Amino acid sequence: MAQQKLTIIATKGTLDWAYPPFILASTAAALGMEVSVFFTFYGLNLLLKDTSPLKVTPMGNPGMPMKMPFGPKWLQSIDFGPKMPNLMWSVPFMDAFATTMMKKTIKNCGVATIPELRDLCIEAEVKMLACQMTIELFGYNPAVFIDGVDFVGAATYFDESSDATQSLFI
Repeated sequence: MAQQKLTIIATKGTLDWAYPPFILASTAAALGMEVSVFFTFYGLNLLLKDTSPLKVTPMGNPGMPMKMPFGPKWLQSIDFGPKMPNLMWSVPFMDAFATTMMKKTIKNCGVATIPELRDLCIEAEVKMLACQMTIELFGYNPAVFIDGVDFVGAATYFDESSDATQSLFI
C-alpha cells in the first residue's frame, strides 16, 4: 500500500485557528503520513518567528466557550461566551482580555504552545509551504519567517495535493 499523504491549506492567522493545522499535521506525521501545509493569506502569521502577537477574538464567534481559567471550580464551570452580547466584545481591550484568558487556559491544560507544535511539525518533516504571492501582496520580508519554510506558488500546492489521500482546508 502506498504511503498516505495529507495536505492542508491554512488561511487563518489567529491564536485559536493556529492550533488545528499544527495539531492535525503533527498527528498525521506521527502516524507515518507524508504531510504538507500550504500557508496563505492570514495563515502566514503562523510561520512568523514571533507568534506573540497572535490573538483570539470572540467577536462574531458565538461558538467560542469563554470559561475563566482561574478561581473556584464553580466560577470556572460557567461558560460566559453565550451570556455575553456581541456588543460587549467590541469594547476596547476585550481582544486582549480574551487572548490572555485563552493563553492561560492553554497553559493550565498543558497544551503545547504554537512554537512548540510548529517545532514538532518541523522535526517530523512536515513541509511548510508559504504562498509567495501572498508574501509579496502583503509586503512581508522573508527574513521574518521561521527556518525551514519553502516559499512557493499555488501550483506547488496542487502538485503536492495531486496524490494526497486526504486534503483539508482550515
